[in-house]
Amino acid sequence: MADAILQLDDQAGLERTAVGGDCRTASAEEIQLLEGLREGAAEAYEGLIANYQQPVYNLVSRLLGDSGEACDVVQEVFLKVFRKVGSFRGDSSLKTWMYRIAVNEAYNYQRWCSRHRRQEVCLDGDLEGGLSFSQRLPDPGRSPYDCAVDDERQALIQAALSRLNASFRTAVVLRDIEELSYEEIAAVLGVPLGTVKSRILRGREALRKELAGRLESAPTLGWTPQPAE
Repeated sequence: MADAILQLDDQAGLERTAVGGDCRTASAEEIQLLEGLREGAAEAYEGLIANYQQPVYNLVSRLLGDSGEACDVVQEVFLKVFRKVGSFRGDSSLKTWMYRIAVNEAYNYQRWCSRHRRQEVCLDGDLEGGLSFSQRLPDPGRSPYDCAVDDERQALIQAALSRLNASFRTAVVLRDIEELSYEEIAAVLGVPLGTVKSRILRGREALRKELAGRLESAPTLGWTPQPAE
């Protein structure tokens, strides 16, 4: 559950995608979206942003530990998707492919920051059509109390995640927050299935140690990882 931590060039290539060696049938919606992107259709670009902007933004901001820094990185992810979609052969799902790009761009950004030792000013990048990558999806049904508790929980857990080894943090985020399967994570990271499971187990244990004591004084803040497979 998401609350566990926060509490293609030819038609044949499009129709069957492989994730970690497991083939599945791509949805008609995904096939249509990819075809539209390859044809340069404006509605396809808008559909891609509408469907994937928020998930990619959430993933990048969790990997970086700073939602503000995620804006430019997410924009670069989508620009790279737009440029490279013609060479995407459907060896994975569209989501898996985009997550792989997002993880790589997040790592590249962190390396750049460590080299240059300076902060980047996050700009609200708008693509054609006025869609901003820094927009957050509203949640109108939540009370001020719920929002405050969630903000506290998110800040506590994000701070703990940011102290983990980058490879462990990525594995835990992809599994316990993004709810990807082990096979999908292996496809995103380009590592064997055994490595994925090892990183998740070690990352969860490291996160438990980081949160130990901090949660005792805040009983509403809990962390229950996804069950092991």
